[in-house]
Amino acid sequence: MKTLSEILSRRIMLLDGAMGTMIQRHNLTEEDFRGEEFSVHGVKVAGNNDLLVLTRPDIIAGIHREYLEAGADIIETCTFNAQRISQQEYQTADCVRRINLEAARLARTEADRMSALTPEKPRFVAGSVGPTGRTLSMSPDVDNPGYRAIDFDTLKEAYVEQMEALIEGGVDLLLVETVFDTLNAKAALDAARTAFRNSGVTLPIMLSVTVADRSGRTLSGQTLEALLASVAHVDLLSVGLNCSFGAEQMMPHLRTLSDIAPCYISAYPNAGLPDEMGHYDQTPQMMADNVRRFADAGLVNIVGGCCGSTPDHIRAMAQSLADVTPRALREGRLPWLSGLEGFVTNGAFVNVGERCNVAGSRKFLRLIKEGSYDEALSIARAQVRDGAMVLDINMDDAMLDAEQQMSHFLRLMASDPEIARLPWMVDSSRFEVIERALKNIQGKAIVNSLSLKEGEELFLERAGRVRELGAALVVMAFDEQGQATTYERKIEVCARAYRLLTERIGFPASDIIFDPNVLTIATGIAEHDSYALDFIRATRWIHENLPLARVSGGVSNLSFSLRGNNYLREAMHAVFLYHAIEAGMDMAIVNPSAAVMYEDIAQPLREALEDVVLCRRADATERLLAMAESCRGEAVATEGVQVQNRQEIELEERLVQALQRGDTEFLEDDIKEALQKYDTPSAIIEGPLMRGMTMVGELFGQGKMFLPQVVKTARTMKCAVNILQPYIE
Repeated sequence: MKTLSEILSRRIMLLDGAMGTMIQRHNLTEEDFRGEEFSVHGVKVAGNNDLLVLTRPDIIAGIHREYLEAGADIIETCTFNAQRISQQEYQTADCVRRINLEAARLARTEADRMSALTPEKPRFVAGSVGPTGRTLSMSPDVDNPGYRAIDFDTLKEAYVEQMEALIEGGVDLLLVETVFDTLNAKAALDAARTAFRNSGVTLPIMLSVTVADRSGRTLSGQTLEALLASVAHVDLLSVGLNCSFGAEQMMPHLRTLSDIAPCYISAYPNAGLPDEMGHYDQTPQMMADNVRRFADAGLVNIVGGCCGSTPDHIRAMAQSLADVTPRALREGRLPWLSGLEGFVTNGAFVNVGERCNVAGSRKFLRLIKEGSYDEALSIARAQVRDGAMVLDINMDDAMLDAEQQMSHFLRLMASDPEIARLPWMVDSSRFEVIERALKNIQGKAIVNSLSLKEGEELFLERAGRVRELGAALVVMAFDEQGQATTYERKIEVCARAYRLLTERIGFPASDIIFDPNVLTIATGIAEHDSYALDFIRATRWIHENLPLARVSGGVSNLSFSLRGNNYLREAMHAVFLYHAIEAGMDMAIVNPSAAVMYEDIAQPLREALEDVVLCRRADATERLLAMAESCRGEAVATEGVQVQNRQEIELEERLVQALQRGDTEFLEDDIKEALQKYDTPSAIIEGPLMRGMTMVGELFGQGKMFLPQVVKTARTMKCAVNILQPYIE
């Protein structure tokens, strides 16, 4: 790594070109692939290029030599499909170790020979690790979206076998290439960690992605930003693009990578686009000119060629890039989490949808038990539409096989782009459920949760595994003594966990999310009175004393004593969130469809709720409970009055209120009334509707409205414009 980094800081390095293109030039027959060893083999093996390292090593060595002589700094082993999954198609799976070992030795011999001739320019061998033809994130059966042709552990084991042989054969680095599914790449990266540990050798890793179309997404649907967030847990030498199309079409996506990646950037495009006969259309000079544009724009550190490229293409690149300064290494700007898209908070409060939780939603539990997965998915989808920014999934129930149900439901979620767009939070008290869940998520997820309840060593072991699988972590304020209920205990446990995670295992502080325990208040028990205030105080302390760590909590716990009075519960949550967010609370598990806003709570009730939440009066609970029944009645009565006496409210105010509350029930009637009053439809938009949107923006900025409510406002505005559209036309 040190040697490669030193070279990459000075100049652009050259990767070799296509192996398959060069093999085709030899016009090999079935006998060349079969050789003496496979002469009685009953399956056709022509096209299994990796087998040639055993049957025609002279050809493979010769191709390596041509690329080195053309100026390549790095040559790839002929092992793109040399893992058990792909070799099973040729019934040569038992040859995997030999193929990789011999491929590495062939390339090593040629690289060392050339290095001896050019000591000022050492040559390197990259062990090629291809994607296999199976995907972990998508089903091959459109009618069965929960099915997968392979699982994470099987794929990982195949990669471990391949990588250990490549390492033994003497490669300098591993190149995980042509990635079309990030979950497959995660399996490969996890395999590399295991192979390094087993071999006692750690090598640099290059990761190269292929995008499915010009939008820049992979075949499994991820954006490049999301993909980089998903693999941010691995210290990569480089990340880049290969295959898909030619250099011209690759440029905008390289800009994206270059802007955000914290490592070196590689690019090895095809030699243009193939014609109907499969011939690639770019001459060596054309391709070199296009690659030079990457370099002149400061986008790349490593370049080479993929399909259709030859030693002549690499030679032309070497000449074209000789005087170009490489891209400077930078810190990077990766999204924090990812689903199909990258997720950046920009300091905003994050609401986590709570309804896909069998412990918290009787409806969701019933649907999972019945196997009504389409309807269960609709609950997830509804939360997305209501403004949830992360989705929490929990399958912990004594009547369920939590591991199986979690993995199956996550696979179904992955099949729905609307749901898969967001990051997910996997929630379980059993670590085996969490680990299996992470093996079914291609994005960067959150684990909820771990704690020190069973001691430091088990906590660190599990946290280390969460890190290896690329997730952020919620840490409960819970240790060997039990749940932390007071302010002092909360900050003591959180500080200890932070120190252990960051100092002992290098867990990134920005991926640590503390849950200082949202506990039930207004119970009538004096010791419970300060629970909400202690949470708020602990939140402020964590932000001031544990750099980069975040704070979350399950808000519905707060109001369990008020079960049966949903309005009062939602009002209490709104008051608590207002003060907790002001103290620095970053995220919370909430019901995204909650409708009560802090600003809309009647002043006497809001004051009574704040007395309870902030522990301001000894008799706060008694006063709130005394108001509870009348509050329930008033809420119903008020709704009735609003329906009966709407005309007593000014038209403009009715429109503003509809936007603030996300209420479309009477919107069409009010818009039609406004059309009689205003000269033009656009005057309605520019007048009361824009005034309502402005007020919503101000309330959101003040922390008195939250994103789900703003989303409902946006929907109401869109509905209003749709009603006006025919009149505008």
